[in-house]
Amino acid sequence: MALPPSPMGSLVDNGAMQGGPDDMLPAVEVAMDMPEDFSSGAEVIQNADGSATVQSIEDMIEEAEAQAPMEHEANLAEFLDDGYMGELSSELRSSYEEDQDSRSDWEESYTKGLDQLGIRQIERSEPFQGASGVTHPLIAESVTQFQAQAYKELLPAGGPVQTQVLGKQDADREAQAHRVKTYMNYQIMEVMDEYDPDMDQLLFYLPLSGSTFKKVYFDEAKQRSVSKFIPAQDLVVPYSASDLNTASRVTHVLRMDYNQIRKMQVAGFYRDIELKVGDAEADEVRQKVDEIQGISKTYTDEVYTLLEMHVDLDLEGFEDMSPDGEPTGIQLPYIVTLDEASGDILSVRRNYDEGTDLAKKRQYFVHYKFMPGLGFYGFGLIHMIGGLGRAATSILRQLIDAGTLANLPAGFKARGVKVRNDDEPLQPGEWRDIDAPGGNIRDSIIPLPYKEPSATLAQLLGALIEGGRRFVSLADEQTNNMNQETPVGTTMAMLERGMKVMSAIHKRLHYAQKTEFRILARTFADNLPQEYPYDVAGAERTIMATDFDGRVDIIPVSDPNI
Repeated sequence: MALPPSPMGSLVDNGAMQGGPDDMLPAVEVAMDMPEDFSSGAEVIQNADGSATVQSIEDMIEEAEAQAPMEHEANLAEFLDDGYMGELSSELRSSYEEDQDSRSDWEESYTKGLDQLGIRQIERSEPFQGASGVTHPLIAESVTQFQAQAYKELLPAGGPVQTQVLGKQDADREAQAHRVKTYMNYQIMEVMDEYDPDMDQLLFYLPLSGSTFKKVYFDEAKQRSVSKFIPAQDLVVPYSASDLNTASRVTHVLRMDYNQIRKMQVAGFYRDIELKVGDAEADEVRQKVDEIQGISKTYTDEVYTLLEMHVDLDLEGFEDMSPDGEPTGIQLPYIVTLDEASGDILSVRRNYDEGTDLAKKRQYFVHYKFMPGLGFYGFGLIHMIGGLGRAATSILRQLIDAGTLANLPAGFKARGVKVRNDDEPLQPGEWRDIDAPGGNIRDSIIPLPYKEPSATLAQLLGALIEGGRRFVSLADEQTNNMNQETPVGTTMAMLERGMKVMSAIHKRLHYAQKTEFRILARTFADNLPQEYPYDVAGAERTIMATDFDGRVDIIPVSDPNI
């Protein structure tokens, strides 16, 4: 019987040929490339040999991003190895703890001095229950008077900025100076809503701690320049530091809630990583401040503590290079922000201008000093007249306690004497029944020999107060001793002589505010568009980024020779 013809091209005949050639070949798995996805679009690229390559748009974007040069302001933490960042974080945290330990004595003296403000009521049981806990207001009075005088002078109602033209004066430069002055006063008084209250608080902290700080920078979340007050306990420097410009490491302790950090992460300023809420206790100074205010942290307050370290580093992969392409080993300035609780690094950013031969550190902090001090931190009233304040408080309490005991004396009575309600103190004008077995009450009751408040102690208290006030300001005492016939010139000379101490302090504040305004002008120059219109009362204004080119000097309105 004939078989039906097989289909063309078939190697088998529908199973009729068993054990054919296919059964003799080994099984081989062939890997086939998946077809490329061109759903997002593609582009045909002509090659030099006449062939063509089809490349998807997504691949082209990834290749362009990989080959694009890294921006100078980029977050380098996105490019550093995780293991290397762990070592860097451990080293920086260890350095910060050493810096904190080096100023422990300063924190202790400052903490004890805060009690002299007398804000917190003290209940004393020594030397007797109900003894006076009053604090002499010598420190509080001096702080309040200084704050009121300096606040009015450094922040007048019309704005604290004035300008002057450097070099040859002409109409263009004078117009530029006027634009800079108007715009900066507008920003400080109208836009930067934190400036006024922060300066007010700074001038209250300054005479207490001796040092306070301002941080001037461009806030990515607010999209504007910011000048924030920083108390001395939140800015930590190494033991060897003498000033902010030469300090090898400056650590700003930031306390932020989750939403603030999340905004910075969404804006791309911080790495988008999960942080831990720190459970460490606050520092000694912060605990004392909370105690004086009468507030305490609750369990629902989730506050993250970040360490923003302005430090010089030789980062792996971003070394300083010599002209021949070899690493020089020179440390460059960076800003490293890390989470104190977990140690995770949020950002690493260059802190110098692009294209400069010398990587000069950009400064964001301004140091306000009350007295120069012997090192980095200045001296305040707590350090200079704190001893007088404590002595005045002690003597004042002794005088009050002596008057209390003299007005309500105590003593001894014979065992057989019975007084009705003897456990209750006698009220003024009250007469109480008494049983005296011997018949002579005077022989049965012996009062203790309490004395009236000492006149010598009162005179000594007056001398201490006078010495403390004379340290702060001599003018009031000297002018009070003059009569009405004293010539005006003599009066002015005595006023000038008496205010030398305060004039020197004010000159330091004038210099610090001048530094602050120059940093603020730099942030405007770096972040303003080419032309920026804004409205002020009575007219329309326009400021240009080129107005902050250094031809106009920006200085405070306050008089350094006041």
